[in-house]
Amino acid sequence: MAVESTAVRAGRFELSAAHFLTAALASVAALWLIMVTGAAVRLTDSGLGCRHWPGCERGHPLPAKDYHAFIEFGNRAIGGVTIVVVLLTALAAKRTPALPRWARRLAWGLFAGTLAQAPLGYLAVKTDLRWPVVASHLLLSAVVLAGAVVLALEAYAATRGRAEPLVPLELRRLGLVVGGAALALLVTGTLATAAGPHSGGGTEHVDRLWRLQPVIYVHAAAVAVFGLGLVFVLGYLAARRERSPRLFALGLGVLGLLLVQMVLGEIQYRTHLPWGLVLAHVGLAAAVWALLVAFVTVLWRPPDTLVPRPRVD
Repeated sequence: MAVESTAVRAGRFELSAAHFLTAALASVAALWLIMVTGAAVRLTDSGLGCRHWPGCERGHPLPAKDYHAFIEFGNRAIGGVTIVVVLLTALAAKRTPALPRWARRLAWGLFAGTLAQAPLGYLAVKTDLRWPVVASHLLLSAVVLAGAVVLALEAYAATRGRAEPLVPLELRRLGLVVGGAALALLVTGTLATAAGPHSGGGTEHVDRLWRLQPVIYVHAAAVAVFGLGLVFVLGYLAARRERSPRLFALGLGVLGLLLVQMVLGEIQYRTHLPWGLVLAHVGLAAAVWALLVAFVTVLWRPPDTLVPRPRVD
């Protein structure tokens, strides 16, 4: 009888949207961090610091006294923690009745995408860091990070309430175009890294994608398209900012972070791509991507906190 009552209580265990939001934000942070540490592996030529998988070397699971091995193995360890965090978030979503069904499915999809990073990491090592595998590794991280941002915003809206869209359908559609341009920006940036000097394998020969200069121009063009689209959306919001000043402020935050990113990109190019600056560039790129996804999401599904309140005299 006691066993049965315990099982019933366990079956009725539920989480509030506020508690789930904490787990969702932890997933966002972990997924952003794994993008940065993965970039650090490549930029410090540590991609082949561990030639075995999941251990570092055959017969020696832990890294030897070599900083390349420690960086590569540390990234794998952070990847393992990230998988656990995203799994716990998916399990928590199942116990959060305030979430819609699609959000629970999204949480499990994020876990599947995060878990898929493990075999991609294995393939990257086994193929001696061939650029299509390494690029897929990074781009999958970006897609999963975007999904985690959407999930966190859904949890936030479940906590604070949902509002009707604050902008017309045409602008929301343009927001999706800007989001697509941001994804193209990520893809071209990844290809620029694949064509650049940071192969990730140190003295090992690693195949690169084409020549760097033409890819840089394609990446710059993607930046221009993305920036123009974002400025147009912000122009509309500026003209009607009394309807949602907080939404306009969020858009300005995206633009400000993008400008810092562009300045840093120009500096790193003119200083011959020092790995520390490139790493900061990648970290900022991941932050711009996450914030842009949040911006586009709230264009379509704004939380109630974005609705301006009447002033009380």
